[in-house]
Amino acid sequence: MFTHQGTRTHAQNLRIASLLSFVAGAVNVVGFVAVGRLTTNVTGHFAFFMGDVRDQHWADALVFFVFIFAFFAGAFVSNTLIEFSHRYRHFNSYLLPVLLEFFLLGSVALAGEKLQTWQPDSIALLLLFAMGLQNALVTKISKAVVRTTHLTGLFTDLGIEMSQWFFHKEAEAHAQLRPVIQLRMLIISCFFAGGIVGGLLFSGWSFASLWLPSGMLLLGLGYDHWKFMRRVR
Repeated sequence: MFTHQGTRTHAQNLRIASLLSFVAGAVNVVGFVAVGRLTTNVTGHFAFFMGDVRDQHWADALVFFVFIFAFFAGAFVSNTLIEFSHRYRHFNSYLLPVLLEFFLLGSVALAGEKLQTWQPDSIALLLLFAMGLQNALVTKISKAVVRTTHLTGLFTDLGIEMSQWFFHKEAEAHAQLRPVIQLRMLIISCFFAGGIVGGLLFSGWSFASLWLPSGMLLLGLGYDHWKFMRRVR
């Protein structure tokens, strides 16, 4: 899932897409319900930032700028950790970004209620950093085939590909489009499923609901380790 880089099979991309898009969907809903902030992408934050700049609300504009930078910083840190592990080969390249994301989601799960009282924007900051980590990780592993934290580009690509499906009737064209459409629809479906499950869990568990997506990251790591041990035996 995480470990296989370079030339990946369709099935490998489906597995990592389903896991991480579910995680992103759950994080997105928990962040929005808890603090009213978008936590898996920065497109909306750009609009709020420019609106506050126009109105000269500098303190509010700074908050949205920090949100945008947090997502960027997560992506930067994720790729830096991957490049570091590639260079020194002390550990698998995926391990540190996934563990760091697990730590961030677990921290919000443990301290979310206190942070909500003290400084609610810090919750959005941590979740945006975690989603920047995840988006860079999956983009790097899949060579930009899989993206899991926001749906705008996915719906755009899916619309184009569905149009091509109906326009090009050749069997060869359909054979090329089928796995791509399948991947897009899986990511969208799992993102929706993560959002539904995350929202339902949050109503009863509050921030502890983030233990589900963080635990799923550990399950992904465990699955990778199991597959690796089977190969080396």
